[in-house]
Amino acid sequence: MAPAEVGEVEVEVAYSPAPRIVDIVALTLPLGSTVEDAVVASGLLARHAVPAEPAPALAVWGRLVTADTPLRMHDRVELLRPLLVDPKEARRQRYRNQAERRPGRSRAAR
Repeated sequence: MAPAEVGEVEVEVAYSPAPRIVDIVALTLPLGSTVEDAVVASGLLARHAVPAEPAPALAVWGRLVTADTPLRMHDRVELLRPLLVDPKEARRQRYRNQAERRPGRSRAAR
């Protein structure tokens, strides 16, 4: 990005349409712009056909924010996908799968 002029903020808008794929757009917006302004200017919603309902959650550097949150220099706006599986349940499933793959050890073998 080129250096921002006085009265402008440089931000990034990031969206991950699938695991391990991230689309990042760098923008220079007028001072006083909001998270919603950055999302619209990025074009990510249209490019990835993100459904309007339910609206994706918004975050700045991983912290949830509302669309009217003002932007600061070098903010990273993130469009968050909905969770498909509860993280706690996913961890339980991974643990069960690992336990099934490990060979059993008897107490006598110790």
